[in-house]
Amino acid sequence: MDRNESSSQTQAAEAARCRQLIRQGKHVGPTAGLAPGCVQANLMILPQALASEFLLFCQRNPKPCPVLSVTAPGEIALPDMGANIDIRTDVPRYRVWRHGELVSEPQDLLDVWRDDLVTFAIGCSFSFEEALLADGLELSHISQGCNVPMYRTNVATTGTPLLQGPMVVSMRPFKAADAIRAIQITSRFPAVHGAPVHIGDPSLIGIANIQQPDYGDPVTINDDEIPVFWACGVTPQAIINQVKPEFSITHAPGHMLITDISNNQLAIL
Repeated sequence: MDRNESSSQTQAAEAARCRQLIRQGKHVGPTAGLAPGCVQANLMILPQALASEFLLFCQRNPKPCPVLSVTAPGEIALPDMGANIDIRTDVPRYRVWRHGELVSEPQDLLDVWRDDLVTFAIGCSFSFEEALLADGLELSHISQGCNVPMYRTNVATTGTPLLQGPMVVSMRPFKAADAIRAIQITSRFPAVHGAPVHIGDPSLIGIANIQQPDYGDPVTINDDEIPVFWACGVTPQAIINQVKPEFSITHAPGHMLITDISNNQLAIL
């Protein structure tokens, strides 16, 4: 066994251990920093009647909605993403929506699961954050001990007949030279949002107050830093608020599905 294979197996074992802790209710908080090296995924769970439309929406909007895996209706496993994954129990906190309204944030889906539900695992920026940290770049939300700030924007997604709405972005502040390096690094990861969609003045993309994120937590932006914005996998929640499907489920922001896949497998260079 070579070193890379051994490392991947060790990472997968740690991912499985973290999922078990989550399944047992022993970890209920955000998943940032858990199972280093492993891909974490956003979730979108929809009735079968809407699933094909959502897949089309994702294909038209690969930056905010990069699809990593899709289940058949009613399936609770994602074998291509990890051994023994149970979609109903392996995320620390979910959001259940009815007609676009948030009705609950349960720690599992056992009481609301339906046989017609299709699960989409969507790429998450946690994967490229590991590469940024490895290059020596500081991530403010990690150093400040909070969730990454996320914002609804005035940037329209490419809609389908039923699904239309604004893009959600995540923000990380950097000094100018570090921002250039961050662009270079994240461009290698198109499967997890890729390069930024905006740099600088937040008002140009409809963000009125950068210290009041729509999701996540505000972070301090120093005078010598500029905000850098990436397309975000929370975008489907913004779409839900516009389209109001009769039933849907997402992860709670920052509370991801930890997979066995190595972040390195998603890099293109």
